[in-house]
Amino acid sequence: IGVSGGGIDALRGQPNVQSSTDYGIMFQYYPAYLSYPTHTDDTLAKWTHHNGTFRAKFLKNLLKAWFGDAANAGNDYLFNALPIRNGTHNDSLYVMFEKAIEGKMKCIYVCGQNPQMTNANLTIVNKGLKNLNTLIVQDVFVNETAAFWERPGDNPADIQTEVIFMPAASYLERCGTMTNSMRMIQWRMKGPDPTNDSRPDYWICDKLWKRIVELYKDSTDPKDNTIKLLTWNYGDPEANGEAYVENIMKECNGYDLKDGHLLRGIREIRDDGTTMAGMWIFTGVYGDGVHMAKRRGQEDNGNMGIYPNYAWVWPDNIHMLYNRASCDENGKPVRPDQALVWWDEAKGMWDGYDVPDVGDRTQGPNTPGGQKPFRMNGEGIGRLFAAEYSDVENGETRDHSYVPVDGPLPEFYEPVESPTKNMMNEGQKTEFNPCVIYPRVPELQKIGTPDEYPYVLCTSSLTEHWCSGTITRNIPYLNELVKEPFIEISEQLAAKIGVRGGDRVRVSTTRATIEIKAMVTKRAQPLTINGVETHMVWMPYNWGFKGLSTGPSGNYLTIDALDPNVQEQEFKACLVNVERV
Repeated sequence: IGVSGGGIDALRGQPNVQSSTDYGIMFQYYPAYLSYPTHTDDTLAKWTHHNGTFRAKFLKNLLKAWFGDAANAGNDYLFNALPIRNGTHNDSLYVMFEKAIEGKMKCIYVCGQNPQMTNANLTIVNKGLKNLNTLIVQDVFVNETAAFWERPGDNPADIQTEVIFMPAASYLERCGTMTNSMRMIQWRMKGPDPTNDSRPDYWICDKLWKRIVELYKDSTDPKDNTIKLLTWNYGDPEANGEAYVENIMKECNGYDLKDGHLLRGIREIRDDGTTMAGMWIFTGVYGDGVHMAKRRGQEDNGNMGIYPNYAWVWPDNIHMLYNRASCDENGKPVRPDQALVWWDEAKGMWDGYDVPDVGDRTQGPNTPGGQKPFRMNGEGIGRLFAAEYSDVENGETRDHSYVPVDGPLPEFYEPVESPTKNMMNEGQKTEFNPCVIYPRVPELQKIGTPDEYPYVLCTSSLTEHWCSGTITRNIPYLNELVKEPFIEISEQLAAKIGVRGGDRVRVSTTRATIEIKAMVTKRAQPLTINGVETHMVWMPYNWGFKGLSTGPSGNYLTIDALDPNVQEQEFKACLVNVERV
């Protein structure tokens, strides 16, 4: 960690998923990973106590960005205007559709996603969509979610959900930024104009919000004040889309409200209401009015692949997080031939080919601040285990570290559906992680057993088709390359069930059954697990009933068990049976 070649290279399924989480797409976070207020921290004082003054400063700046002059110290920066969620509830994507089945979720707005294809256990998604009052879908093509009422076997006359489709421009038809897994924010220029009635996402959101404000402008109901107080001053997306998007970037970067300059970095963010920053981690991307994401410098002085003048990396253009850890206690690189940063005694500051990841560059290695290489941890140092910890400063919590739901140390558990038992976990109430809540909807989430479903199914995308296929299955030449879904099985399993390549097979789980062609390969090989021969099969999940190429959806089969920390679904492993048709 903190050295060249260290850290995490997350294998993301989407090219801009880093940015989506940065901007607060997850139910438990506001933009820049600030905790969403819950019933246990329903005042700014309580929120600060639980999250620390370090993050409270950034929350105040976010509220200043949202509410402008209306947010001040006298009214807790309008913290009380924020909605409060029940912290004991799981409000994730999967539970959203379960709540729709219960009748608690009335309306869902889907933007650039296709849950009727990409969620596990699609039967629950379909039942949830049928029970909504309203569904809004914003996408480039009409996908399976927008057209769920057209699903083969369903009668549209029996479905009362009002569906509104908003045609969106593709990423090629609008400007903006992309943030990859190394947190690099790169500007993307607009290509051709959007076709027909399609519009950029920012255009659609702008028009929608301005109509909402118009609708509520004369309201005297106190609960509507939040809508009336929110600022929205990005310009006209119709007249100049690029300037509009850049104004959003500037708000994310933040301003000094005393002299109006765009903040140069996180250290300029203040706690007294005289700065505002919509996303503290992005502060500096537009510092002093320079659009850093447009930079394309090729300099790499240390030959370490840093390229500090190419685009911009959050936070503070630090490419290698925790790079102080690449130095010893005296500030000297542990690997001199791979030096990233170092303490420069002559300059009296930390220097390097990368931006030093330290709280104060003038605090040397012999100071308390210079000895904390993991400054974004509450402890300031690396953890051997994830215990709860509060860093106290001047009698107040400065930063807080949390323990994961399932304990401070990682432990391996078998999936909810597994062909074998883990001897390490015998005697527990479940064979899988005891902190996993499953089933949540018992009648729709039955757990398969290996005596009835003896094989293990793994799913993923193809090179030729991306995710739900909303885009790729509407591109003819990609459909020519791979025209239909299939299931890959080993030669041994093929011989066992009597099929050859191209034969149709029936694949079933406790959740659903589909028919699909088999592809027999040498690549798939049986495993021996606890002395038992176990076959793993694989299937792409890119097909559905819309688009130029259609086929059965593999995610009707997969299991929607969720891990207890971030609610990540378990659709990479479930039990199936495969039979010749």
